[in-house]
Amino acid sequence: MAIRRTRALIVGLVAVLASGLVSVLAGTGIAHADSALISVYSPSMDKDIPVKVLKAAGGGPAPTLYLLDGLRAPDDNNGWLIETDVENFFAGKHVNVVIPFGGGGTFYSDWLRDDPKLGRVKWETFLTKELPPVMASQFGSDGVNNAVAGLSMSGTSALNLATHHPDFYKAVASYSGYPTASSPGFAQGIQVSVAQMGGNALNMWGFWPSATWLRNDPLLNVGALRGKSVYISSGAGSAAGDPTVDPDSKSFDPVKFSQTVPLETASGLSSRSFVPAAKAAGANLHTHIADEGLHTWNYWQDRLHESWASTLAPALGTS
Repeated sequence: MAIRRTRALIVGLVAVLASGLVSVLAGTGIAHADSALISVYSPSMDKDIPVKVLKAAGGGPAPTLYLLDGLRAPDDNNGWLIETDVENFFAGKHVNVVIPFGGGGTFYSDWLRDDPKLGRVKWETFLTKELPPVMASQFGSDGVNNAVAGLSMSGTSALNLATHHPDFYKAVASYSGYPTASSPGFAQGIQVSVAQMGGNALNMWGFWPSATWLRNDPLLNVGALRGKSVYISSGAGSAAGDPTVDPDSKSFDPVKFSQTVPLETASGLSSRSFVPAAKAAGANLHTHIADEGLHTWNYWQDRLHESWASTLAPALGTS
């Protein structure tokens, strides 16, 4: 019976994660802020990457927040700009907010091999080695006070970047991420989600569970977060307060349910497993783990606001 339950859970998680790791629902629109759209050449990927920079207010050296997109990140925009109030929220704040375009299906990782569809993928190198000097020279980033945050796919990515480069990042935030990336069910879901974007996960991290898969599992590398400011959030896909995702409601929307509930349920399982490990590792941990919360941009917008006040801004020495 236990074996059957385990198999059922694995199959369920594969189906959950395969549905996209991020939903695309309408958000709140865009407010104007002092910003610049630049093109940054990546030698490691041999291409130009568009980057939107929300400029720090107040002048002088500034901390930097790298804000990553989800699985279906477009090459010509970023979900945070399309779906949330991020430009308005950071207007007037003394922080450079770096919002790169692209990276869909890549987990913002350095892949082992070139991919026929996604090409040469070296996002980790770009974000930690190639982009920071541009931020320092063109926008006055201080190079010391850095944080990274992401949602769904990139919630996992943000935690991986922070564990791989603990000397670079002072803080990290994961919104509805999957920090048990190499665990059965979650790993298979990641493989299928990469395939949905046309990529081959064998080119990303090799055969599961290879050493590269283990390196990109935040739970297995949580010790690197000792002393770091860490924010973890996830819901559990509860239908409370939203009849459109309640199967017993006359307003039930099966499409919205499939896009928002199973993914957040899986994130809740993964994030709840990660929290005690992060506490034990000595991370300066802040959490928002609750039954309420769906895999939607308005939920991630609220968590960004919350994590900025509780975790990111204090770690970066700003407000």
